Amino acid sequence: MMFADRTLARPHAERPDDAHPAGAAGGAAVPAVIWQQPNRAPAGNVRVLHVTAEVYPQVKTGGLGDIAAALPTALLAQGVDARLLVPGYPAIIDNLEEVGLVADLGSLMGAARVRVLHGRLKVSGLTAYVVDAPWYFRREGNPYLGPDHRDWSDNIRRFALLGWVGAHLAWGDIDAWWQADILHAHDWHAGLAPVYLSLNPVRRVKSVFSIHNLIYQGLFPLEEAPGLYLPPHILRPGVSRSLEYYGQGSFMKGGLAFSDWLSTVSPRYAYEITTPEGGAGMQGVLLERRERLSGILNGIDETVWDPQTDPLISANYSIHDLGRKVENKTRMQQELGLTVDPNRMLAVMISRLTNQKGADLVLQALPKMRELGIQLALLGSGDAHLQDAFRKAAEEAPDQVAVCIGYDERLAHRLISAGDLILVPSRFEPCGLTQMYGLRYGTLPLVSKVGGLADTVTEYLDGQPSNGFVFQGGQVSGLIDALERAAALWWHDRSGWEWRMRTAMEARHGWGPSAAEYLSLYQRLLGEWQ
Repeated sequence: MMFADRTLARPHAERPDDAHPAGAAGGAAVPAVIWQQPNRAPAGNVRVLHVTAEVYPQVKTGGLGDIAAALPTALLAQGVDARLLVPGYPAIIDNLEEVGLVADLGSLMGAARVRVLHGRLKVSGLTAYVVDAPWYFRREGNPYLGPDHRDWSDNIRRFALLGWVGAHLAWGDIDAWWQADILHAHDWHAGLAPVYLSLNPVRRVKSVFSIHNLIYQGLFPLEEAPGLYLPPHILRPGVSRSLEYYGQGSFMKGGLAFSDWLSTVSPRYAYEITTPEGGAGMQGVLLERRERLSGILNGIDETVWDPQTDPLISANYSIHDLGRKVENKTRMQQELGLTVDPNRMLAVMISRLTNQKGADLVLQALPKMRELGIQLALLGSGDAHLQDAFRKAAEEAPDQVAVCIGYDERLAHRLISAGDLILVPSRFEPCGLTQMYGLRYGTLPLVSKVGGLADTVTEYLDGQPSNGFVFQGGQVSGLIDALERAAALWWHDRSGWEWRMRTAMEARHGWGPSAAEYLSLYQRLLGEWQ
């Protein structure tokens, strides 16, 4: 093995779950077949390894899972040999087909047994390498949180292992049949992959680090660094090319400082993170690297999110048959116990219930919404006090407010198809996907003017066609003003409302253009070797 020395004492060797392929936590047993690469990509294709902690539909807590599935799929359509590296969660192992054993790496970072598997993910069909470390990943439920809803105490080692395997796999140390041209690491969980890659003095692999949300930074005590195979020279304080961050280590800073290129998920967010207001303490590093920072707008999977074919909604419809959209609303009103009235505006919100997402603003605006005749159907979970407050609001006005705590993919589709308005009042939002789902379904977004929300939703701006409603974020007064504009259009100019719906549905937000931008970026980086 190359890079940092991994010769450590074999910890926890007695753990039976590490010693058995299926693991004590369950999951399908993995056949002990040594991997031989089939269907090698044509010579000349760019080879990209995406390192990610989530991938839809197997593991998803937010937009990262969607992106990790959709972007490689779109790149494949453009001739890229795009593959994933993901942790071996039960949902991954159980949904991996054509499984082969690539390598048995033995003991690493506190896990007694680490193997790398290869196969195809069900549903998406994506080619995936899997870090099979039962001690770290064969855990049911949320990939980051334990049963107490707190971070797993060993998250730092779990995701350091993901990054370490990613670097070695990209270089060609693990799969003798394949190595990457580009290592593309996604968010803090994969932030150490470019760091480990940089430790190889003769590497011929370029790295891209995508910032999905800068606020989550993967902090860890510096004294843990030796156990993560991190040498002292990359932990020096007071320098930008270091993991040190105000006396701690940071996975996020590692990705920012050691990658060949940085990308984030919208043009506006690329600017916002270089400011003190949006930089979450990392703006200094980002300003130093702004010449190697791109904002490439996320897309959505337009085959999954298509009101004409969506199997999860009550009635399919199109831009040419908007009348059937009303059927989705009346059925949802009935099921949720809301007043059944096709003329009543239904606002939906699908979100984490946090102040960052503006959930507190919606709570404050509820009396005005009821006054304006706007119903609210909410799906999400988050801060306990916000959950309780929304439940109370639903109990007080069950005919106007419906609240579903948790997350259900089918219900999300049905709510978006049923809504007239979708609320995304975030205080900051790197990109956002729900507003694009709303646009696709003719459910007009009402958004704050931040990040990707401002890049995708317009309201009488610079002569652009209006496809929603926009307000300056962070203040309930701005949200209420936007709700009043929406209500005025709804009640007094229904043809204007329908025109805005058609404008929303005519736009395309698929991954094709964004994937082309990424391919151009990869090619530009590879040209630097020449």
